[in-house]
Amino acid sequence: MKGLVIKNTGSWYTVLTDDGQLLDCKVKGNFRIKGIRSTNPVAVGDRVNVNILPSANSQQPTANSQLPTAWITEIEDRRNYIIRKSINLSKQSHILAANVDQALLVITVSRPETSTTFIDRFLASAEAYRVPVILIFNKTDLLSDDELHYQQMMIQLYETIGYECHAISAQTGEGVEALRPLLEGKITLLSGNSGVGKSTLINRLVPHANQRVADISEAHQTGTHTTTFSEMIPITGELSPSQNSQQPIANSLQSWLIDTPGIKGFGTFDMEREELTSYFREIFEFSKQCRFSDCTHTHEPGCAVLKAVEDHFIAQSRYQSYLSMLDDKDENKYREAY
Repeated sequence: MKGLVIKNTGSWYTVLTDDGQLLDCKVKGNFRIKGIRSTNPVAVGDRVNVNILPSANSQQPTANSQLPTAWITEIEDRRNYIIRKSINLSKQSHILAANVDQALLVITVSRPETSTTFIDRFLASAEAYRVPVILIFNKTDLLSDDELHYQQMMIQLYETIGYECHAISAQTGEGVEALRPLLEGKITLLSGNSGVGKSTLINRLVPHANQRVADISEAHQTGTHTTTFSEMIPITGELSPSQNSQQPIANSLQSWLIDTPGIKGFGTFDMEREELTSYFREIFEFSKQCRFSDCTHTHEPGCAVLKAVEDHFIAQSRYQSYLSMLDDKDENKYREAY
């Protein structure tokens, strides 16, 4: 039986089958995805094959039960995914979500501050796997005049590069309605640092989601993890564990938000140095004018990228993000947050 992984709590997976059943599943210990060293071999958004256990019945067990309802036996080929370096296991990766149509990266310039390095690393990873990204600048209602000016400068920078940007307040609802048309008929990954207001935004967009929210630390201006697992939330309807529809729910509910735990760092994974230029749109355009085809844009004579940075056609922050990613072969650096 085929289905869609809509929830991952670490060792348990909730699968929505094509005939409308919700199954609490596990993965057998010898299950591996070829070629990917991942801390989560199955990700939210994956299409999978499951074998229902003979003992399964309409009173399905929950994730607290010892026995699953079904085993995940196979994962279908992914059309894309968003992947990051695992902080705790530097030689492995963590897949945030698979088979997504787009990503919303929630950013705050204050309370807490999202670094441009984090933004650029996320964007580069999304470019590598052909996932469109929309930047959502949240908490505009809390910003001072100087902070609003800085936010506008950031928006202008990323819009010039070619990224769609929206300034909103999930708390007050300002600007949120403009996001709804962007989500229709799509599977959208929602990501960002802890404390940027993802759960509040979800509650605005999907009132039945009832996501838990928490205040940020006043001492450190950092967020706390209110979301502890990844989950697909249907925008156009609700799912209940007892649902057993004759019509395939997976096809009737076409708009989804994927909520993921807040992340402090974004170490890029499995990127070759020579490929990196193409994941920074503006750097790639100027690189076509470099004297050498294998230019690293760090020291070579006749480098058009270095000249563009000097002439302020490429933002210094973007170039510094590019340089930091050039050093990503140093495994130890993933112990620290970006």
